[in-house]
Amino acid sequence: MKGAADSDPREGVVLLHGVALSGWVMRPLARALGRAGYRVVNLGYPSRTMPAAQIADRWLPDALRAHAVARAPRLHFVVHSLGSLVMRLHLRRRRPANLGRVVMLGPPNHGSAAADHASRNGFLRWLMGVNLGPLGTGAGSLAAQLGPADFEVGIIAGTGRLNPLFNGVLAGHRHDGVVTLESARLEGMGDFLVVPHSHTAMLWRSGVIAQVLAFLRDGRFARP
Repeated sequence: MKGAADSDPREGVVLLHGVALSGWVMRPLARALGRAGYRVVNLGYPSRTMPAAQIADRWLPDALRAHAVARAPRLHFVVHSLGSLVMRLHLRRRRPANLGRVVMLGPPNHGSAAADHASRNGFLRWLMGVNLGPLGTGAGSLAAQLGPADFEVGIIAGTGRLNPLFNGVLAGHRHDGVVTLESARLEGMGDFLVVPHSHTAMLWRSGVIAQVLAFLRDGRFARP
């Protein structure tokens, strides 16, 4: 007897949240994608307690296998912050044969100076967990291990500054409170869009959700 995933003709979308968050922050996106006809897999992963390389190499492949995403006609990814780097690590080593398009939201593709700053604070190190240091800009960071995009990707970056903790360290740059526009850009990207929202709040904005849908559908963001 076939399972639902065996007979489901819909394209799949995997959602990955950022550090110290959970799948609940991606629920508005998940609902919109589901209404648009995608089969959505909204994964909550141990971003505070498991190193990103282990998540990308072990945890994520197991989760994708459990959800039978290899059977989808096409498999897209919509990823936020640390989730972007986890996804890039995963694609570098275990690229799905049915890979479709990718949308990154607030990705620290060249590391985050805010993470460098936070790493010097004991409370923030505890709050953010084992992946705070690797989110930085140093030679040992996650971003330093990854090259240009060799997959179809659109990037959405923000300029809302609701987080006062890092305004000083990010001064002189346009940023979303955590990630600068320069860090969000990635060589090989297909499209780049700037929105006036902060790092996490952008996930819940209807305009941003509409742009995610546009890129998955057309391979480009919608513009007047």
